[in-house]
Amino acid sequence: MAVMSPSAPDAALRVRGLRKEYKDVVAVNGLDLEVHRGECFGLLGPNGAGKTTTIEICEGLTEPDSGDVEVLGMRWSTQGERLRQRLGIQLQETQLSDKLTVTETLQLFRSFYEQGPRAEELIETMQLSEKAKSRVGGLSGGQKQRLALACALAGDPELLFLDEPTTGLDPQARRQLWDVIEAFRGQGRTIVLTTHYMDEAEKLCDRVAIIDHGKQIAFGTPRELVASIGGENVVEFATGAGTFDAEPLRSIEGVSDVRTENGNARMQVNELHRSVPAILSEVNRQGVALTELRTHSATLEDVFVALTGRHLREE
Repeated sequence: MAVMSPSAPDAALRVRGLRKEYKDVVAVNGLDLEVHRGECFGLLGPNGAGKTTTIEICEGLTEPDSGDVEVLGMRWSTQGERLRQRLGIQLQETQLSDKLTVTETLQLFRSFYEQGPRAEELIETMQLSEKAKSRVGGLSGGQKQRLALACALAGDPELLFLDEPTTGLDPQARRQLWDVIEAFRGQGRTIVLTTHYMDEAEKLCDRVAIIDHGKQIAFGTPRELVASIGGENVVEFATGAGTFDAEPLRSIEGVSDVRTENGNARMQVNELHRSVPAILSEVNRQGVALTELRTHSATLEDVFVALTGRHLREE
């Protein structure tokens, strides 16, 4: 795995030894993070991994039990008011007044900040012009998410926190939000994004920390993390009735990892054109009938599986 670089003077966010424990669970357990200015940094992990607790502490919404958090060179305990003027926050669930119109909502949020774009500019940026006079209660899920992001941008923030911004959205609505996020990053701003969508992290994030049970288990660029598992591709197959011996699969050239469960096999491989024929030959030698065979390029999902034996979204 990539090793975290020494503390940089231009870091937008530093987290050291962060810990938060609730009555029945340790949500964050000794977490270290550092986010550079101008990057989109992803916290990737399954539900319950501690992503939301971590980001809420960084946003000043939750007190940690221990550890140190520095945001834009400041701390919440001494410079909270200044920080609120320089941050944008989109919560996992943003509760807005159903009775206000889109324009009224953005005018309200804009009034909280010393500077920022006009409500009309935010509406245009979020492609909500046709809904400017509509009440929030009548918006679709995707439109509400775009409005929530517009509210987060009302103060022209240097650092934007986005907690699961596209959960529950259809593919088109997700991509619309991705475009806005990429445009924000293109202005040299900083984004901290939590997600359990692997494609979202790969598309948007410069670097990623994979979180599980409140701890960082991997860190690096998406490409570095995928390369760390030792195979550029994944081969999966399922069998019908009967069993097979997985041990010979491990000795096939180019196969770096083999996992089996309930008649299914999952392998990390380097060269499909060499490995797949050898895998099929071995399965045929054992007299096993395949009911399914799939291959795909390795992703961050595969990194998580290789590290934990579980899928990001199976929980």
